[in-house]
Amino acid sequence: MKRFFTVIFALMCVVAVSAIANPAVAQTKGSVKVKPLKTKKWRNYNVGEIVFEDKAPQAEGSQIYHRLVPNPEEYIAERAREVLATLYFSPKDAVTPVEKLHYTIEDREGISAKSGGNGRVKIYYSTRHVEKSYKGSGDEKVLFETRGVLLHELTHAYQLEPQGIGTYGTNKTFWVFIEGMADAVRVANGGFYGEQDRPKGGHYTKGYRYAGYFFVWIRDNYDPDFLRKFNLSTLEIVPWSFDGAIRSILGEQYNIESLWQEYQKAVGDIK
Repeated sequence: MKRFFTVIFALMCVVAVSAIANPAVAQTKGSVKVKPLKTKKWRNYNVGEIVFEDKAPQAEGSQIYHRLVPNPEEYIAERAREVLATLYFSPKDAVTPVEKLHYTIEDREGISAKSGGNGRVKIYYSTRHVEKSYKGSGDEKVLFETRGVLLHELTHAYQLEPQGIGTYGTNKTFWVFIEGMADAVRVANGGFYGEQDRPKGGHYTKGYRYAGYFFVWIRDNYDPDFLRKFNLSTLEIVPWSFDGAIRSILGEQYNIESLWQEYQKAVGDIK
């Protein structure tokens, strides 16, 4: 009998570790559907040379990070393939190429950010944020947050960009699409705590989670491939616009504002 309980306890530990390592599997909260991704076709895809650098080895957050992520390069590559499988149908699509991804952990304010372009990308992650996640919540929170933040920043590395409407810093539509899609990829892969992390009310033009949860809702209720088609629409709709992309994907009878109103009613934010 003692052996039986030992085996059961061991199995429970394995399940718990699996859930922490892959929150997308464990995610059950809220109305967002976390769909298992088929990343097999991306297994041999070159995600770019990944260079990891610890710029704050003495920081507590650095020590926590290394304990939980012993092989950062492999971990980052796995998350990159999750992002690619969410944004594209297959490696045959016009995937944004990344030649080199320089990932650093640093003792600085903020959470994380992506910079660079033209195939050479830099992403930093704050050891202070790791410490903040750890305090009061422990390893599980750090792993969950580290994965979610990485999904967001890697989306910026591999996503396509709207054409013919300016840039991230000069056009709000461009900005909303970029940040909204990054959080949509995070939402779609269980990188947030479901409904409790969904911002209430507001408007999709606030970007980030406002747009991210909304885009995933469209996927769940209108087209299971919406996120992929939405990303690829930036190559097909020039100059790009939300309504142009929506009509192209869902049909001429749809527009972004009416979908937003439907979404707000569906999630109970308005009557």
